[in-house]
Amino acid sequence: MDPALIRELKSLLGTANVLSQNEDLLLYEFDGSVEKSRPEVVVFPHTTEHVSRIVKLAAKHQVPVVGRGAGTGLSGGALARGGGVMIVFARMNRILELDLENRRAVAQPGVVNLDITRAVEHAGLYFAPDPSSQKSCTVGGNVAENSGGPHTLAYGLTTNHIAALELVLPDGEIVRVGSRHGDAPGYDLCGLFVGSEGTLALVTEITVKLSRKAEAVKTLLAIFDAVGDASRTVVEITAGGITPAACEMLDGWTLRAVEDYIHAGFPRDSAAVLLIEVEGLREAAESQAAAIAEICKTNRAREVRTARDDRERDLLWKGRRNAFGALGRLAPSNYVLDGVIPRSKLPEALEQIHAIGKKHGFQIGNIFHAGDGNLHPIVLYDPRDTEQFKRAITAAEEIIRMCISLGGALTGEHGVGMEKNELMPLLFSDADFDLMRRIHDAFNPDSSLNPGKIFPLSKGCGEIRVRNSGQAAGTRP
Repeated sequence: MDPALIRELKSLLGTANVLSQNEDLLLYEFDGSVEKSRPEVVVFPHTTEHVSRIVKLAAKHQVPVVGRGAGTGLSGGALARGGGVMIVFARMNRILELDLENRRAVAQPGVVNLDITRAVEHAGLYFAPDPSSQKSCTVGGNVAENSGGPHTLAYGLTTNHIAALELVLPDGEIVRVGSRHGDAPGYDLCGLFVGSEGTLALVTEITVKLSRKAEAVKTLLAIFDAVGDASRTVVEITAGGITPAACEMLDGWTLRAVEDYIHAGFPRDSAAVLLIEVEGLREAAESQAAAIAEICKTNRAREVRTARDDRERDLLWKGRRNAFGALGRLAPSNYVLDGVIPRSKLPEALEQIHAIGKKHGFQIGNIFHAGDGNLHPIVLYDPRDTEQFKRAITAAEEIIRMCISLGGALTGEHGVGMEKNELMPLLFSDADFDLMRRIHDAFNPDSSLNPGKIFPLSKGCGEIRVRNSGQAAGTRP
């Protein structure tokens, strides 16, 4: 790194907001994935103007820039694959405005997801996107990755809850896209930037849509003695025209690990459970809950419990949201995958995941958004064992290829990043890449923003980059 650039950054931001010593940079070479890549300097802006000037300085010195929120991402999207400057938005963490009457909030990118809900819940409002890491992940990271969560089934991904964005382009220009109230005419530029993984611009301000809390919520726990019965139940619920707010599934091995840690009330002797939630007007929620319970019983659920109050409901969701932490007690690290399949293929997919785990010597847990077919198999491994790490990577690739072979996709909510970019040719043709590249180059022609992400680096067709154990990150944060 050019010492002159570091001096200029310190002059702009102050010494306390610029890190360039190796012992400091070590903390920023990881995220929640198995990837690893170290920046050359880390900076903490406080304003949009800071971000603009940082980008201009980086451009002058011809070094790349990558934005980072809380580092909870699971695809390496916020790692500095090209070295250069990492802009950490942790100190741009203010909610700038609450417009409760029009159900809007304006936030800086470093605001923690759940803090938006906490700021407006007194008015009966909340921010709908709810990743499992919502107590720590930031809204800027959610925008970059188009994050989801358990309630995506009914309410959609982050993109469905963003009204407008303020952006800094690769040349430092500050622009605004979207419309605070209603849909903006013309091209949906706001939708284009959500999910672009920081490869088109840096997000410096976000106007989010707030949702009103439902009048009634019913949370059901359906208990099964066979995984196949649980997965078939999911198919029948959605085929029956019922769209729950959430429909989560845990297999028996995973729920036992969760129960040992959280004591959420999951039955340790079951093969699988479905955590299903419906909400809306009281009569409608009660009717849907009764219909779902009947479908579960028809598919041989041995029991269907309904949470009696908010305490029971919160405890069940605590078990779901802390599942990754529970599994962290069983192995030095875990690799959380993210693939999508058609709901009708759930039984087949779970059988194949089990077979892949057995083939490579891993116990693979399954906890996922069953309602929309977004799988999250979890491979437990020891990153200090080089051969074990390689087997974990191979098993992960086979699972993702399986998802695609069943008519699914590479990712549902974690992004492509540097985890799956080499597998992108499995889904996209050269013509697809050409169009995506043209869009990319219109905004980021020099690839100065977040280089080495999304697009494959090799010319092979879906050949995953072989990583060594020295690149393995620790456990999920």
